[in-house]
Amino acid sequence: MRKLPLAGISLGYFMVLLDMTVLSVAEPDLARSLGASIAGLQWATTGYTVAFAALLLSAGAAADRYGADRLFRAGIAGFTLASLLSAGAPDLATLVALRAVAGVAAAACVPASLALIARLYPRPAERARAVATWAAISGAAVAAGPIAGGALVDAAGWRSVFLVNVPIGLVVLALVRGAALRGPRGDRRIDWPAQLAGVAVLALLTDTVIAAGAPAWRHAAWSAAALATALVIFTTLERRSGAPVLNRALLGSAGVRAGLLVGGAANFALAGALFVLPLLLQQDRHLSPLATGLAFLPLTVPFAANPPVTARLVARFGPRPPILAGLALLTTGGALLAGTVFTGGGYPWLAVGLLLAGFGLSLVLPALVTAVVGSAPPDAAGAAGGLLGAVRQVGATLGVAATGALVGTGAGWALLLLPACGGLAWLVFGRAPRPSSNGAPRRPLKGAPRPSSSGAPRPPSSGAPRPLSSSATRPLSSGATRPLSSGAPRPQLKGAPGPPVRRSPRPPVGGRG
Repeated sequence: MRKLPLAGISLGYFMVLLDMTVLSVAEPDLARSLGASIAGLQWATTGYTVAFAALLLSAGAAADRYGADRLFRAGIAGFTLASLLSAGAPDLATLVALRAVAGVAAAACVPASLALIARLYPRPAERARAVATWAAISGAAVAAGPIAGGALVDAAGWRSVFLVNVPIGLVVLALVRGAALRGPRGDRRIDWPAQLAGVAVLALLTDTVIAAGAPAWRHAAWSAAALATALVIFTTLERRSGAPVLNRALLGSAGVRAGLLVGGAANFALAGALFVLPLLLQQDRHLSPLATGLAFLPLTVPFAANPPVTARLVARFGPRPPILAGLALLTTGGALLAGTVFTGGGYPWLAVGLLLAGFGLSLVLPALVTAVVGSAPPDAAGAAGGLLGAVRQVGATLGVAATGALVGTGAGWALLLLPACGGLAWLVFGRAPRPSSNGAPRRPLKGAPRPSSSGAPRPPSSGAPRPLSSSATRPLSSGATRPLSSGAPRPQLKGAPGPPVRRSPRPPVGGRG
């Protein structure tokens, strides 16, 4: 019986994503209850995403080493316990620490869930349908998060947004019991010192940005100095590591780098909007938490409705046009949101901006997976998908940190970061190597010389000179040469395969006899 484990795996991922959006509507109530500042609210959100993003890459290796089923169950159990304790947190510092624990547990769940689906459905066609089900159930978390959060906060306060994870986690653990998901352990190596140094880099970068926005300049200076030290340590460990955290082959691809920038920019904009707008709508425009959640529908509904349309567009035109169109919509929507706040416009204008941004993001994110995986080397497609997920969470972390740093000067200035980020991503991706229709980078024709590591062209493998495309013969499958339209055979260059060139008979040396 595979449907129940699949439902449990999908529901577990739903819970992880729900936790990233459900808290946004609870921010004002949390601030009143715990006396949190803007910086404190930023850490309540980024404490989760820092741990999630920094550990996501090594979590795939951990799933291979310790067993995907064991890691998934441990992650769900840890996430459920951390949520229960978060609901009873007595102060902000305890809440931030527990959010970090939940982020570690979430990072354990995501790569393991895909490995478990592959084990449940070994046939490619069945696996594709199972992954589509997993994505559909988990994707609904983005749409449901703000509304569920608003309803819960209206009914029982901010602590209820964490309590809701407890019954979900228990149901997931019940559904993934059994032998169907059990698998062997591996011996894949994990470089824990380099991984911990990566966590420190992201945490210190986030702290520097948040402190600068407070503004707490002395704190920001100390954090920046510690960040520089952690970055040197991380770089040194990565160069010496036999199992580096970052795949250097992937980062060498211009197409992959451009796709990663777009992924980070998309999540930067989404997380920034989800952080700033609830504060604006509840504190400045005096909406209730539930009304605030409903106000986000123009942004979140496209995430549930538009992916099938995006899939058809990618299948027909490739990933590039949907990504560029989506970034243009995101940039326009972000500019409209900022302009509406600056001019004091009403909610209808905010709704139009949210709708444009929502459709833009729902075009970009599904197509981006195809673009990044297609631009990666064939043996690194899985690592490319994992790296994209990690970079997206880094973007979400920095989005909350940066927009929160500016929200004290006005929500409009914070929202200006959305079109700036979207426009920069559009420019970079527009100049990236153009992928083919299926997302893969364009490759030279078979037999064409490939550049060597020094940049010089490689000679053909046969050692023969290359025939000119306009005059060289092309052997048919039978070995004969393809004639010209006039019936004469194509002339050959020296050393090229094919019959000898016909020559006119030459007259005798002594002239005519």
